[in-house]
Amino acid sequence: MPTIKEMLEKVLKDLKLAGGIEASAVVSRDGLLMASDIPQNVHAETFAAMTATMLGAAETAVVELNKGVVDRIIVEGKDAKIIGTGAGGKAILIAMTEPNTGLGLVLVEMDKAKEKIKGLL
Repeated sequence: MPTIKEMLEKVLKDLKLAGGIEASAVVSRDGLLMASDIPQNVHAETFAAMTATMLGAAETAVVELNKGVVDRIIVEGKDAKIIGTGAGGKAILIAMTEPNTGLGLVLVEMDKAKEKIKGLL
């Protein structure tokens, strides 16, 4: 019987099949790494902590402005895009794409992956 971590890693490996995704992770809301599919040259724990902080800050800002709930954040840089979305009350799904990756398919696949994650946690 696979562990929760192994099942989360399978969700991330399946997500990578969407194309253009260089790294992904499931992170607890407080920034702890739960599972990842991240290249060796990326410090996974720092990636997890900082992306959770970004999403948490965005959620706080939107609530303070009385504008509902954050669905996702997208950070676009010269060399990558980072997308973060809530995956239930306990986790966040983060993906990093190549800079020229179209986000349509990535966002659809992330929505499917976050539903799977919610079912596991």
